[in-house]
Amino acid sequence: MISVRSVTALILTAVLAVAAVPLLAQRGKTPAKKSPPAAAPAGALSPAAKAKLKNPSALKDVAPATYRAAFDTSAGAFVILVHREWAPKGADRFYNLVKYGFFDGTRFFRVVPNFMVQFGINGDPTVQAPWRAANLTDDPRTQSNRRGTISFATAGPNTRTTQVFINFRDNSQSLDSQGFAPFGEVASGMEVVDKINAEYGEQPEQSTIQRQGNAYLTRQFPKLDYIKKATIQAAAPATKKATTTKKK
Repeated sequence: MISVRSVTALILTAVLAVAAVPLLAQRGKTPAKKSPPAAAPAGALSPAAKAKLKNPSALKDVAPATYRAAFDTSAGAFVILVHREWAPKGADRFYNLVKYGFFDGTRFFRVVPNFMVQFGINGDPTVQAPWRAANLTDDPRTQSNRRGTISFATAGPNTRTTQVFINFRDNSQSLDSQGFAPFGEVASGMEVVDKINAEYGEQPEQSTIQRQGNAYLTRQFPKLDYIKKATIQAAAPATKKATTTKKK
């Protein structure tokens, strides 16, 4: 017969063995790897670039007669072809904004189907603030606001700063008489412009964007499409004319 003492000893041994299993399992686990630092958000500017953008009067580069601005966005890529002769002051301002990274990370905050899409308020209020008073005098309008053209938004005469819009359709009848002067046109990727998210329409408040920047937009309107990077494309090298040698 098995004594009570023997039974008790067997039970204690079994209990200890079961209790040891989770301890061994925990000891056998490999330490969790530390996650790498989060990558900088798309369009993040360096401190030096931000400092330069905070001085609008220093960004006065004269644009080439024609140039292309490439936009890599959350909706896809498109290219704007700018004609300086259409609106020289607007073309120069746009050139500097693209060249020095002003549009990087900015949201398409106003999208009205069958009308236009607007952007150009910097996501950092400290960068945007100096530009609010950096008004351009108006260019005479030489082109119509047809589908695919881009013009500066205004709050009245001589108030162009950084906000621009691309026409979804021919808006010449409603906008030309108001003085909106196109300075360029979408050369490729208009199908991308057409699909920029319009679900928020005109809900984002511009005054709040000016004060709070992208923090407000990502919190309240997280699905807004945005510009990852805008760059001035290098001009294509001139092609040499082929020379022919006359036979004697």
